[in-house]
Amino acid sequence: MTTQSRATLADVARLAGVSSKTVSRVFADAGNVSAETRERVLGSAKRLRFRPNNLARNLRRGGVTNTVAFVIGDLTNPFYFTVAAGIERELALHGLTMVLASTDDSPDSEERVVDALLAQRVRALVLIPIADDQSYLDGERQLGTPVVSVDRPARNLIADSVVLQNRVGVAEAVRSLTAIGHRKIGFLSNPAGIYTQRERLAGYRDALREVGVTETAHWERLDDDPSVSAEYSVRSLLALADPPTAIVAGNNRGSAGAVRVLRDLDPPVAFIGFDDFELADALGISVVAYDPIELGRTAARLALGHLADPDSFTTQVEIPTRLIQRGSGEIPPPA
Repeated sequence: MTTQSRATLADVARLAGVSSKTVSRVFADAGNVSAETRERVLGSAKRLRFRPNNLARNLRRGGVTNTVAFVIGDLTNPFYFTVAAGIERELALHGLTMVLASTDDSPDSEERVVDALLAQRVRALVLIPIADDQSYLDGERQLGTPVVSVDRPARNLIADSVVLQNRVGVAEAVRSLTAIGHRKIGFLSNPAGIYTQRERLAGYRDALREVGVTETAHWERLDDDPSVSAEYSVRSLLALADPPTAIVAGNNRGSAGAVRVLRDLDPPVAFIGFDDFELADALGISVVAYDPIELGRTAARLALGHLADPDSFTTQVEIPTRLIQRGSGEIPPPA
């Protein structure tokens, strides 16, 4: 099959019987073109299926595009795509579009991916930080490009951020377990080193300290190695001489792995996961939930706010969490 070449601006000019400069003025919506000429140029462009290169035109003028970049981590994580949907919906209300890129959760690739997007003159950058340092963005921020971090604050950079009430959410989950008698509560965290997991671990420890439990290390499974599965971590907890009577998972992937191990256990072990997930309601899994769409919408609003007022102050917004009790987290400890 022979691929037909794309029509050029010169092709449109030739068909319309005008100069290339006139075609450029039509697509730039300049006012010094007659209605008859404009109609003839647009008709010729439609016949040739010609589309102007708006990106190139903007770059030549030193301008920016009508796109906002969203840089995520792992493309297989459904959390990122739900947040992206919120960003996209909010931007659409203002005539902007979103371009998505992934760092594949690699700190080493973050700056390279971000630089490639900034080279396209995006209007704003929304970022889920993966690297330990975002100071490389300070120059771009000073040039007027709004930068908003999502899920975790940017480090060494003055920027807006939208985060969850991670510490509060896990503390609420653990308190619901201690309220029905649990004291031996396990906690799963992987990757343990990132901001969200550190905050959730702190909430777990806070709530246990409230009931006098201060030694928790033997019930904590804190890993940064992605090859360590949640199933392995749960089994290692259950193999302890004094195993936990309840387990809390720090994210959706931890929840999925834990449920595979715990679902047929007798006697049952209480379980609460952080992040709602598909089929959690059908399986009766108690979770700490939040609105990821609102997380994305809020990030977009912050970026739009800085576009409207470049001198506005930076802020950190916390999206609330809520405990949804469906049964798995309401199992009391053995008598």
